[in-house]
Amino acid sequence: MQAESGATAAGSALARGIQILQAFTTATPELNARDLMAATGLPRPTLFRLASTLCEAGLLRYDELTSRFQPAPGLARLASPLLARVRIRQLAFGPMQALADRVRGQVSLGLGAGLDLVFIELAQAKECETVRPAMGSHISLSRTAKGRAYLAALPPEQGQRYVEAMLASDPEHGAWLAERMSEARKDLAERGFCINQGDLHHQLDAVAVPVRSNVPDEIYVFACTVPSFELRPGQLVEEVGPRLATMVRSIEAALGIPPASYG
Repeated sequence: MQAESGATAAGSALARGIQILQAFTTATPELNARDLMAATGLPRPTLFRLASTLCEAGLLRYDELTSRFQPAPGLARLASPLLARVRIRQLAFGPMQALADRVRGQVSLGLGAGLDLVFIELAQAKECETVRPAMGSHISLSRTAKGRAYLAALPPEQGQRYVEAMLASDPEHGAWLAERMSEARKDLAERGFCINQGDLHHQLDAVAVPVRSNVPDEIYVFACTVPSFELRPGQLVEEVGPRLATMVRSIEAALGIPPASYG
């Protein structure tokens, strides 16, 4: 009984430690104690005890000049085995860079599980002045071509639950998303890619293609983003999308992954 109680306490401490680490994002890479208490709901003594343990483990560091915590290099070391096993990154980067150069834009690769989709690779043309997303940053599921391609690739009931949750919390945006998802599924079925024209950033257009992973419950998404002023009329649908879809099909063939179908 005592051993079981100790295991429960350790599990609880681990869960709370993870909760602290998850409070940091690319938008908030540094947080003070008050920020962390607000984000996690932890009392001050518990927060400092766990944060001290995370600092000792090399996962957090504390800047005494600013009185703020920030992620430490140890977190990158923890992520490296995941990135190392994602063979698709090494296989895809050359074709991604070639396509980015050709269309004067960005070609990105996202990895998702559940309702969490993050950037794991990016190729960008030298002429492209679009802001580079940080590796590991989260991707909007509703307002991007990448996000909607990912939702379309999820098991239907899981994607539908997301739309229904959005309808319940924000009926107007939920109705808009339901319409966009219908368009995304139709585009994937008929064209092999889905489209976003300025839904997140008004001057950026994008196409995206999801890829099934050999690992259960993981899905990759390739996307090509081009500033709208760089595109000729019809170029996004007639050239950029088909080139991205062709690139993805060749990568799937190299990995032995059968193309998905979307009805």
